[in-house]
Amino acid sequence: MADWAGFLGATMLWVKAAHVIFVIFLMAGLFMMPRFFVYHQQAAVGSDEDKKWIEREDRLRRIILNPSLIIVWIFGLTLAFNGNYWGETWFIAKFILVLALSGYHGWLIGYFKRLSKGERPLTEKQLRMLNEVPGVAAAIIVILAVVRP
Repeated sequence: MADWAGFLGATMLWVKAAHVIFVIFLMAGLFMMPRFFVYHQQAAVGSDEDKKWIEREDRLRRIILNPSLIIVWIFGLTLAFNGNYWGETWFIAKFILVLALSGYHGWLIGYFKRLSKGERPLTEKQLRMLNEVPGVAAAIIVILAVVRP
């Protein structure tokens, strides 16, 4: 077995594939939720449409966002320990960005709860700008993980 396979051995590539798959699911959810918020904010508080958006956002949170985030972290940490990347500059930068994206996820869940209560603290334009956060972070993370500058 190759040295790069670490303690995972031949399963390392399967763990890496699973990690990438769930990153894709997570990113889809991180792109969708702010877009949902834009449309949700256009609905009158307490209306049937408002209730439908709350239900859609809750399903996205429960079915895609939260499970994907947990699985991404499990597989990602497994790969980090397997490759012993903790001293690598590229990995530390990637890890910080992943922490920031996890914080963004937490902020999205908090904003969902505020919308569910009828609060609308941000403008549509602000939400559209926040929708760019995961894309920029993902581009940098991919460069760090693949190119390892």
